[in-house]
Amino acid sequence: MVTENAPAPAATTTAKRDQHSFVCYFQGGYVPLGEAKISIMTHAFMYGTGVFEGIRAYWNPDEKQLYALRVREHLVRLRNSSKIMLMSELPSVDEFTDIVLEVLRRNHFEEDTYVRPSVYKDTEAIGVRLHGLTHDFYVLAVPMGDYIDTEKGIATRTVSWRRTSDTSIPSRSKITGSYVNPAFSKTEAMLDGYEEAIVLTADGHVSEGSAENLFMVRDGVLITPPVSDDILEGITRAGIMEIAGHLGIPVKERAIDRTELYIAEEVFLCGTGAQVSPVASVDHRPVGDGHVGPIARKIGKTYFDAVRGRLPEFRHWVIPVYK
Repeated sequence: MVTENAPAPAATTTAKRDQHSFVCYFQGGYVPLGEAKISIMTHAFMYGTGVFEGIRAYWNPDEKQLYALRVREHLVRLRNSSKIMLMSELPSVDEFTDIVLEVLRRNHFEEDTYVRPSVYKDTEAIGVRLHGLTHDFYVLAVPMGDYIDTEKGIATRTVSWRRTSDTSIPSRSKITGSYVNPAFSKTEAMLDGYEEAIVLTADGHVSEGSAENLFMVRDGVLITPPVSDDILEGITRAGIMEIAGHLGIPVKERAIDRTELYIAEEVFLCGTGAQVSPVASVDHRPVGDGHVGPIARKIGKTYFDAVRGRLPEFRHWVIPVYK
């Protein structure tokens, strides 16, 4: 299924390419993205019955190497999400990893890249259910820079929409249909002039950003909501806690009240897409002095060095694509 490792590309070619020409894995083979098509009767298209992951790969220009970040962890979570959605008989984590790396190699990327593997109900049928349906999977990759600002600090607001609870649509599973909830939240915040949303649980505790985990700093302690507060069990979130341990910063998981964000020393969001994004204000109130705080800055620097393969102590996070 997977060819031998391709050499690193000789020159950057992705900047001027039409994304439809990028190679993806679809229906058992490697094809141009523009040829990977499904019917409008596909169950996942009509009802959102699919699951996905977002994986980043970072270009290190000094080494001329592309590093794929936390691939196995993402694919373990993808398989878990699929299990929740009654989709089994999938490639192993090793097989999935080979496909992800091969898609990257075949595209010869020399820039930061986003990889999306997805498992979806491919039965062409009308009817709301999870059982009795077939499924398939694909892997695509496209160039991607910053999703939200990672330098100056962003303006956020708590929105009126509430995070879907585990008894409605479980947030620990990245279900495609469930992302309508963060779409409502993000749009409300942005149309009101903010850069990102902060979403509360049904009982009023801080849950996440629109699609990012959240950390705050109080009295020098890094605090993040527990997994029981309807958050995604974030891989970047776990990585931030690992970095904090490496830097000697204490970490605590507990429920966070909305007004705690107003008096926090620092707040930042994190995720595969968001990376590490400091928050400058919440609901018109500056966080700390309104600038990026020392803990967020130190964690952010460590994170961005780690994902490009520059730190030996975090090399277990990354897989070199070109060998």
